[in-house]
Amino acid sequence: MKDLYDLAGLAGERLKARGETIAIAESSSGGLLSAALLSVPGASVYFLGGAVVYTAKARMRLMDIPREAVVGMRSASEPYALLLAQTARERFGASWGLSETGAAGPTGNPYGDQPGHTCIAIAGNSSRAITLETGKPDRAENMHAFAKAALALLLQELA
Repeated sequence: MKDLYDLAGLAGERLKARGETIAIAESSSGGLLSAALLSVPGASVYFLGGAVVYTAKARMRLMDIPREAVVGMRSASEPYALLLAQTARERFGASWGLSETGAAGPTGNPYGDQPGHTCIAIAGNSSRAITLETGKPDRAENMHAFAKAALALLLQELA
């Protein structure tokens, strides 16, 4: 976990220096991304909030994204990750929205994604999404890798 805390520390420093804020919508990382960002002293200056959006019900209740908005969109896809990131940003009034959605394992998801598949997106001054495939069935290891990749994406955008 130290590597997550180190990355989050760098991200927190950059967000504070820029006077910017972030909101999170994560799924398969199960809160690790938010926990890492909140482990930084002074996180309340930049971390506005987040949600573990693990199910369709959570998407509707926590993010207020209706079923109609995701028709034809797979939940572990780059377009869905971008929707989550943009929605988190808008709902919290943050400078940045960061999201993660995938299949941690040990099996894949009902949509045909293998374990270790995730899509991560950031929305802010610029928006982009990436796909990560670890190729591993280890749930905890994948959750860690997903959070680490999300923090790395955030750092790239804040560079």
